[in-house]
Amino acid sequence: MSVESILILLLVGAIAGWLAGALVRGFGFGLLGNIVVGIVGAALASFLLPMVGLVIAGGIVGAIIHSTIGAVVLLLLIKLIKRA
Repeated sequence: MSVESILILLLVGAIAGWLAGALVRGFGFGLLGNIVVGIVGAALASFLLPMVGLVIAGGIVGAIIHSTIGAVVLLLLIKLIKRA
């Protein structure tokens, strides 16, 4: 990965984490924690979703949608684990 790719992944992950925190109400780690979860979710989604065959749109909007899906799934998994 190039430096530009990593920076874009971090920026998209930060936006996705903020969106995921807004979508998953009642649970989150605050703004900074949700941004970190978004970055991890972005990396996870950019790896797993194309393998499953789920490709939404191209460009930055598609990357934000993919990353938001990954961050929401990650927040829900963390929520489920914390309850147990």
